[in-house]
Amino acid sequence: MRAPVDHRADGTESGDEHLVREAEKIAVALGRMFPGLCEVVLHDLRDPEHAIRAIENNLSGRQVGDSATELGLARIADPDYPSVIQNYPNRFPDGRPAKSTSIGIKNAAGEYVAALCLNLDVSVLSPVTLTLSNLVATDTKHRDQPLETLRDRTARELRRAVETRAAERATTPRSLSREDKKALVRQLQRDGYFDSRDAAQTIADLLGVSRATVYNYAK
Repeated sequence: MRAPVDHRADGTESGDEHLVREAEKIAVALGRMFPGLCEVVLHDLRDPEHAIRAIENNLSGRQVGDSATELGLARIADPDYPSVIQNYPNRFPDGRPAKSTSIGIKNAAGEYVAALCLNLDVSVLSPVTLTLSNLVATDTKHRDQPLETLRDRTARELRRAVETRAAERATTPRSLSREDKKALVRQLQRDGYFDSRDAAQTIADLLGVSRATVYNYAK
């Protein structure tokens, strides 16, 4: 196993140590961004027996100075081991499910010197997900035909619907046949246009019939 080399002979910080220190800043910042939710651990792979260099937002109960995990040992043994392993299922010691991502950090020589690991506590999110699913769920009995629309049925929108139906038959609203007018009125009723104020009168004016006729068509 490689031993950590912190400084050059002249006392200056080594390139590897510089990488680890910079990664430590990232670990701390990420962990503090997601308190109580995501554990962030920095492993110094130069010293596998005491690999944990920093642990922020501790959810696993490990401590600074604890040994490397299996992933860390695999990277030490094989420089070609994948540098990023993302969103894999994991579990905390107390059994809580986690989603983890491990990022290996190599030096200029292509050797792994550190690994930054994120462990997301999905047990915290599961109740939230269920609550949101229930919140946005709709009654399946009314999916095919909505009970209402949240749009304002304005006279302009109503006029557009009537004119579109007439145009489909290459004619004007007033020139529609009696059966087409009846079908149109019933469709407008199903679509909720009758819920708006003065809708019946507006439809009557567009079709050139009386308001009473519109209500008769709607039956």
